[in-house]
Amino acid sequence: MSAADFLDAPHLVEFREVVANFLREHWHLVKGEGRLAHERSFRTLATSKGYLYRNVPRAYGGSEQPADVLKAQIIQEEFTRVRAPMEVSGGGYGMLVPTLLACGSEWQKERFIGPTLSGEIRWAQGYSEPNSGSDLASIRTKARLESGQWIIDGQKIWSSGANEADFLFMLARTEPEAPKHAGISYLLVDLRQPGITIRPLRQINGSEEFSEIFFDAATTPADWIVGERGEGWKVSKTTLSAERAGFIGAAEGSMTLHRKLLELAKQCRFNGEPAIHDARIQDRLVVLEGMVNAHYHNMQRQFALRLAGQEPGNVALMNKLIVTRIASEVADICKDILGDDFMLSPFGHEGHAGPEKWLNQYLGSLGIAIAGGTSNIQRNVIAERGLGMPRDPASVS
Repeated sequence: MSAADFLDAPHLVEFREVVANFLREHWHLVKGEGRLAHERSFRTLATSKGYLYRNVPRAYGGSEQPADVLKAQIIQEEFTRVRAPMEVSGGGYGMLVPTLLACGSEWQKERFIGPTLSGEIRWAQGYSEPNSGSDLASIRTKARLESGQWIIDGQKIWSSGANEADFLFMLARTEPEAPKHAGISYLLVDLRQPGITIRPLRQINGSEEFSEIFFDAATTPADWIVGERGEGWKVSKTTLSAERAGFIGAAEGSMTLHRKLLELAKQCRFNGEPAIHDARIQDRLVVLEGMVNAHYHNMQRQFALRLAGQEPGNVALMNKLIVTRIASEVADICKDILGDDFMLSPFGHEGHAGPEKWLNQYLGSLGIAIAGGTSNIQRNVIAERGLGMPRDPASVS
């Protein structure tokens, strides 16, 4: 049974129409001046109706709805269909808010959650360091408590949007003599202060999405710690509920990428005819379609298990690795179809799906193999946690 079958229940069909009517009445695209204000106003109204920030209590600016993955899926589909804004993107809502809800003190929830949901304040993440990427527990940035404040020294890297963020949630070593996974604390830091230097990292495609952050006796109040001192590792592992896990979304992204590649193969000439007529390209597209379909049905199975109140088990450990593999294969096929045009096209052109868009997709496919833990680390996780194999000797400290 697919998600579509689940969503055909009469009460869900009725709910979809209610959502669609709300969007017809209250949403329209605004470009240029006034766009941000319009989106903010719309988000406020959509939240009051229970469509956005469903997992956040009303006391902190959310809509406080019961967890319902089917209704959440309908909302996502209908909002996406008309290009209506959903929750503010980024690590603030996606990572910090659920962490504060689970582990934060009452004043932290009241102070930070509402402005984060509205987009009034923006957050960056301070986890990775130059020598502590996949092995996050080896961080060296230190924080010591003196006179009612934490004094921070060290460096973070690959922090998305830090050059435009207001605050940082970060891990720092507060007990340097403690074992590797202990002695780490989860701190909140104001980025606009002396002692903090943010240096954007220029990527190969010309963008500056990531930054490195340097701390030179930077400070944050003693009570800007989330959870207990020395328990930051446990706090950082807080995740969103199943409603926010995006079981269907991950498969839809791969399917959309596959559809776009098929269109490219129909449009581009390869050896004097449409690329999709070439036998070798056809073979690769068929193999890719098999991967995408397997991924889709795998995610549907996980979706059904969640609905039944069951955990999907070890198969969920493979989700990121599969998405990464599909993106890599798409990029590789595209590179063959476009030939020299693929590498010679300029960056940054907007408004059409020319070769430069595919070049960015190719570069992005390399990045996601690293982001959130490298593919090799994920294979270790599957082997050790899923299959019960002994730990990789190289990762044992």
